[in-house]
Amino acid sequence: MFWKLLLTAAVILGAYLVIRGRMNRARRPEPGAPASAYRLPAGLARTAAYAVLALMLGGTGLYLIRGWDEGREILRVQVVNANTGVVIDYRARRRDIAGRDFRTLDGQEVRLADVERLILTPAGP
Repeated sequence: MFWKLLLTAAVILGAYLVIRGRMNRARRPEPGAPASAYRLPAGLARTAAYAVLALMLGGTGLYLIRGWDEGREILRVQVVNANTGVVIDYRARRRDIAGRDFRTLDGQEVRLADVERLILTPAGP
């Protein structure tokens, strides 16, 4: 996950440097070069770029906070033995449940056998 964030930051930094270089070249037009008819005012382009950057950072922050908050959610975990019908109740955080094993709130690690089924429900208050 850290590498994805680092790669995204590197791409944003690279795009910033490329755009900055182009803006610096645009300020010093070469002699004999035709003027572009489709140029935006520098203030408008900069404001739009900052708005997009703020929107991306806000969305990333919201995504990270929601993922962290969902991972902290406490669930009621029921392990049902399909052969005998015995049900055992546990409580675990969502982030601690992975595949056929999970860690309870008190630190106990539980691995399910092939004949056991897992039922997840929201824990009551």
